[in-house]
Amino acid sequence: MQNLPEPVPSGVTDLERAALDLRYEGYRLRQPRREAALLAAIAREGIREPLVGVLRDTTPILLDGFQRARCARTLHLHRVPFASWGTDEVSGILQLLRAERQHTLKLLEQARFVDELHAQRGLSAADIARELGRSPAWVTVRLGLLRELSPLVREALFAGAFPVYAYLYTLRPFRRLKGVGAADLDQFVGALRAQRLSVRQIEGLAHGFFRGPPSFRQELLAGHLTLALRHLEAAPQDPDSGSDFERVFLHDLEQTQKAMLRVIGKSEDPQLQSAAFRAQANLLTATLLHQTAAFLRTLRQLHDRTGQT
Repeated sequence: MQNLPEPVPSGVTDLERAALDLRYEGYRLRQPRREAALLAAIAREGIREPLVGVLRDTTPILLDGFQRARCARTLHLHRVPFASWGTDEVSGILQLLRAERQHTLKLLEQARFVDELHAQRGLSAADIARELGRSPAWVTVRLGLLRELSPLVREALFAGAFPVYAYLYTLRPFRRLKGVGAADLDQFVGALRAQRLSVRQIEGLAHGFFRGPPSFRQELLAGHLTLALRHLEAAPQDPDSGSDFERVFLHDLEQTQKAMLRVIGKSEDPQLQSAAFRAQANLLTATLLHQTAAFLRTLRQLHDRTGQT
């Protein structure tokens, strides 16, 4: 490989795009819409923010800027600006994780790099936490999140073929249901990947798939997506189809469902740790637990009553 030019005083080097080592590209989430907007911006203005990585034995290993690198390839730009964080990959990854607020690493991206440090580089969870100034729980949550992903789901999420938000806050809570396993999530994600559905549509299909009749699941797995969506839309949506009281109550049920999924998804987040939060959360959960039996009894009665035709 040709020698790289000496860095300019700012620390940014202009180098051949083809020289970049992209081994960590799969650790970053693809975001097709954002990348399309970035492509248009680079076509007009060029690459304004340097790509970042480490320089090991004259080889530039990229850690941040994969979207810019792909845009440069699409636009046939042969040289790109590159800033180095040194020569050591472990130090570079730690620097990337420390700079997450600037580089906006997503939760799953954090998990991939934390797993790289732990599983491939031999750092313990305590070592990683200390180096990053984080709690051990912060590290453990990310390691656990990545390990629960099957190869199929992981590939779909990182390829941008299935929305990460829908997985974290809609699909993931279904793992707690009796009889729902990794194979069921694989089937659902495999059936919907690259379909460009909204989070709301995915949420409705997930409830039909995991809680609905077997026929609904069969339709989805057979690729009859349009038919499955029609079934979801079969309930009257006309705002004038019911009384004001009924419409308000249906809205209450919908908001309750969404709130339940959010609570399930966020309750184990290590960010929930301040003394003020713990005190208020303890009081609120005590009240909710006291009302749980009456709420579930009412919900079952309503379900049975509305199911009678």
